[in-house]
Amino acid sequence: MTEVIPESMLHATPSPKPRGQPLLARRYALEIRQQLAWYWQALIIALALVAGLGISAAILVGAGVPAEELLNEFVVLTVLDPQNFKSVLFQAAPMILVGLAGCMAFRARFWNLGLEGQMIWGGIGATAISLFEVGPPAIRLPLMLAAAMICGVLWTLAPVLLKLRLKVNEIISTLMLNYIAANFLLHLLYGSWKDPRDNFPYSPAFRSFERLPDLFDGYNAAILLAGLVTLFTLWFIGISRAGLYLRFVDANPRVASAVGVPVRKMIIGTVLLSGALAGIAGFIVTAGQEGRLTQAFYQGYGFSGILIAFLARTNPLAATIVALLVAMLFVAGRSLQVFYQIPFSMVQLIQAILVICVASSDFFIRHRMRRIQVVQGGES
Repeated sequence: MTEVIPESMLHATPSPKPRGQPLLARRYALEIRQQLAWYWQALIIALALVAGLGISAAILVGAGVPAEELLNEFVVLTVLDPQNFKSVLFQAAPMILVGLAGCMAFRARFWNLGLEGQMIWGGIGATAISLFEVGPPAIRLPLMLAAAMICGVLWTLAPVLLKLRLKVNEIISTLMLNYIAANFLLHLLYGSWKDPRDNFPYSPAFRSFERLPDLFDGYNAAILLAGLVTLFTLWFIGISRAGLYLRFVDANPRVASAVGVPVRKMIIGTVLLSGALAGIAGFIVTAGQEGRLTQAFYQGYGFSGILIAFLARTNPLAATIVALLVAMLFVAGRSLQVFYQIPFSMVQLIQAILVICVASSDFFIRHRMRRIQVVQGGES
C-alpha cells in the first residue's frame, strides 16, 4: 500500500536544529608516534629516497642529460662495466670508513662533524712514518696504519673531553678543529714536507712497500680493509657487551647511568673509535689512492660520511651499502662531467637533495595526523 504525502509537506522547509544542540566541526591534530614498525619505517624512507631521486633526475634532465641515458649512466655503465666497478669499490673504501666513523659517534649521541680533520691527521700520521722511515720495510705499512689510527684518536680526544667536562657543544668544537687541521696540513705541504723534486705542494711519493697493494685483477686491498672494519663494527655493536651498553646510552643516557652503565666511559671509548676509523680513511686515501699526502685528499669525505651515517640510521651494515651507492654516484658523476659537461657541484647537489628528503622522512616516522571533532571548543 502506497503512503500518500500531503502537498503541504512536500514544500515545507526543514525545521531548524534545536537551539541547545551542539555544532560539530572536524580538524586535524599532529601527534607524536609511540612506536612504528620497522617495515613502515623502511617504506617511508624508501619513498623519501624515490622522491629525492626523482627530483635529482629532473635536475639532471634540465641540465642537458637525456632522460633515457640516466639509467644507463648510473647503473649499467657503473656496475656492469668491470673497470667502472673497480672504480666504485676503490672510491667506496674510504667512504665506508667515514660512514662507519659517523655511525659510531652518532650512536653515542656525539655529533662528530670533524671527520675531515681526523682524516687529515690520519694522513699526516701515515706520511710521517714514511718520511722518517720508521721501522723496517716489511712492517712499514702496518706502522702507517697504526699511526693513522692514533692520530685520529688524539684529534678526537679534545672535543669529547670538552663536551663531558665543560659542556662545550661538540658540533662547534669538531668543526673548528677541521680548519685547524686543514691549515696545519697546508703548513706542512708548503713548508718542510714539500716534495723537493718538483717543488709542488705535496709530499714525496710513497715507496711501493708503503702503498696498499692490489689483491687480484686490479682490486685494491683498501676494500678488503674496509670490509674487515665493517665486520668489526658489526661485532662491536651487535654482539659485544660494549655494544649492549651503547644501545642503552643511545636510548636514554640518564636511565643508562641509573642502571649502572658506565655512560662517560662508553661515550669516550666510542667517540675515540670513531676518530680511529676516520684516521684509517685518511690512511686509505693517502696510501691507497693518492700515493702521497696532498692538500685536498680529504675534501668531500666529511659531508659524505655524515650523509652515509644519516641515511643508514647508524646501522654499520646499511652504512656499507649506502657508501657503495654514494661511490656509484661519484663515479657516474665523473662520467657526466666528461660526456655532458655537468659540473661536479651537481653531484654534491644531488647528495644534499637526498639528505633533505631523508631528513623529511624522519618527521613522518615520528609523527602522525589524527582527525578529531570539535564540539563547542572541545574535542570528541
